[in-house]
Amino acid sequence: MSSPPIAPATAGTSTRPYLVRALHDWCTDNGFTPYVAVFVDASVRVPSEYVKNNEIVLNVGFEATSGLKLGNDFIEFKARFGGSSREIMVPMDHVIAIYARENGQGMAFPAPNGVHAVKGASADDAAAAAAAPVRGTPRLALTETHAAREAAPVDAAADSGLPTPPPEPPAGGRPSLKRIK
Repeated sequence: MSSPPIAPATAGTSTRPYLVRALHDWCTDNGFTPYVAVFVDASVRVPSEYVKNNEIVLNVGFEATSGLKLGNDFIEFKARFGGSSREIMVPMDHVIAIYARENGQGMAFPAPNGVHAVKGASADDAAAAAAAPVRGTPRLALTETHAAREAAPVDAAADSGLPTPPPEPPAGGRPSLKRIK
């Protein structure tokens, strides 16, 4: 007696919005501050003065946002930058990472379609570049240590409009990039 043939898997919808919501919930439930790293292009609505190398890191905690909606297609909220309220809209496929500020635990995602082809880099090259320190540019180092503190995220709750200085990292060696497939 043979088993029935296995049907091929269909593409379905993206898992990214579900994983972003799950990690946001995990951060909130554990008292951590959820941050998202975003690839910025013309389809992203964020304060351009805080964008560096087509990237921005945003605090998406409930304390820093108003009207936060983590939808399947977009992350939308209002936040204060430099004392004035701004509407933020990020296409979900432009979220390149979500992590807890306090311990760096989180998940990275591939950049939007076509980004690597334009830059001539592979996904592995982009992940390595995201982890490599560049002087004067905030970079996200993904690992289960305190490496995410090296990033200089924009704290949407701050009225000064300046990036929140990262807390001091713990003593120890340099963290390494950990890929999860």
